[in-house]
Amino acid sequence: MLGSFFRWSSGGLVTLVLLLSSASVRAEPRTLSFGVVPQAAASRMAEQWVPFLNEVGRRAGVKFIFRTPKDIPAFEAELGAGAYDFAYMNPYHYSVFHQHTGYLAFAKEKDRRLVGIVVVRQDAPYQSINDLADKPVIFPAPAAFAASILAQAEFSSHGVRIIPKYVSSHDSVYRGVSAGNFAAGGGITRTLDSLPTEQRNDLRVLATTKDYTPHPFAAHPRVPSEVVKRVLDAMRSLQGDDVGRYVLEGVTMKGIEAGADQDWNDVRALDIHLLEQWQKQKAE
Repeated sequence: MLGSFFRWSSGGLVTLVLLLSSASVRAEPRTLSFGVVPQAAASRMAEQWVPFLNEVGRRAGVKFIFRTPKDIPAFEAELGAGAYDFAYMNPYHYSVFHQHTGYLAFAKEKDRRLVGIVVVRQDAPYQSINDLADKPVIFPAPAAFAASILAQAEFSSHGVRIIPKYVSSHDSVYRGVSAGNFAAGGGITRTLDSLPTEQRNDLRVLATTKDYTPHPFAAHPRVPSEVVKRVLDAMRSLQGDDVGRYVLEGVTMKGIEAGADQDWNDVRALDIHLLEQWQKQKAE
């Protein structure tokens, strides 16, 4: 409804004051960028993440723009530049870019710990990682936490020398192993489980690593805390209804819970220094 009244100013002028009811003024939802670590082809990631972000945004009263770069090094550069308002990143990235850019974790996947895995073809002769000595093994990127760092540490702990190769994503790892181009590859259970059934059945897990706190959802310090809270509340509500569970299934999660910066101290304790160019710089 639109109403009005006249008000006399001290100078004797008449001011027309318009009263607009809240129903007639509808502000557009705040638009925020949401970066996601590129674990698969961009088209497949969009299929998984856009419905999830649309539903979270609807519940939180914001609009998310899904963004994922071509590969993990490009994602690291974007995090370093503070390009995203919100981001879903690996735990090692978080330990670096919390310090460098100021990203602050507020949520994480519920009821799952992050485990690195080593996969081989279902029909491969390998029975332990010792059988992979001097074989070519592929990984998503040097700083991919569980799929590369933890998986390679597993080889090192057994004294097994491998020939590491790097590709652009988790999907590329699984395709390379499935095609028989490489003896084995590093990944994580969530991305392996997200594969189409036929491709998933081509692979088997040969070894697993120690478990750690999973990927954080983090916000850039420029995002108001009230907005972060609304987004957290929206994420936590998803497992409570059919629509929410459907979009969670799309990103291979059963639920999301609150997270705090100290939850990732288990990762910091590893004292990893693969991204020195970022770790030497703190957020201004």
